[in-house]
Amino acid sequence: MAPRVAILVDGDNVSATHQDEIFRISQDIGRVDIARVYVNAQGNSCWHDAYRFNLIHSGTGKNATDLLLAIDAIELALNRNVETMVLVSSDGDFTHLHRRLREFGVGTVGIGESKAPQPMRENCTEFVELQQKRTSEESDSTAQTPTDLDRKIQTVIAQGSNKGKGILIAELNVRMRRLHDIKISTYPEKTWRGYLAARKEMFDLDPKGPDAHVRFKPQGFGQRP
Repeated sequence: MAPRVAILVDGDNVSATHQDEIFRISQDIGRVDIARVYVNAQGNSCWHDAYRFNLIHSGTGKNATDLLLAIDAIELALNRNVETMVLVSSDGDFTHLHRRLREFGVGTVGIGESKAPQPMRENCTEFVELQQKRTSEESDSTAQTPTDLDRKIQTVIAQGSNKGKGILIAELNVRMRRLHDIKISTYPEKTWRGYLAARKEMFDLDPKGPDAHVRFKPQGFGQRP
């Protein structure tokens, strides 16, 4: 009998454009009995239309998605006879979860993008890197010329950048409110990470975490890199 597989997706970290690839990889491992995606269901996410995944509302608190996903993963490992856990995220915070699940005798397959950190890759039983894709919304947004807001962000990053490392996303939030009275919660994306991630041609983001930085891409603003 094929091994029992559970897929748990960090929907705040991985785009729904990868849903078919994620499911195909998981089916190659065994019988997919559980497929969940964790996301703030109040937001505008393409995961709402992913019919093969149960959408779990993780709430709006800081790291709410990560925490709920980790709790459910441990519960599934202990009580549901899951033999392989497919954890879909590029977030290095899940390194400990991979290690703990393997201590329980559960194999873990990490699926994520190229930005997934090496420690997490090494703590999975196996890591599979997703093919790079862009949604039509991302394509449209990156084809547009930078807005006035984008150029204000660029200036704030340039002023706060330390040796090319960029600026803390949390610090960007503080400076944008202080200097320009801009509250990202009034925009459709609701968070700075959501806004910046939708403009990949202009901004380069670190994986989620308290020390995550953002940098601007000169070519996205018509400058030489």
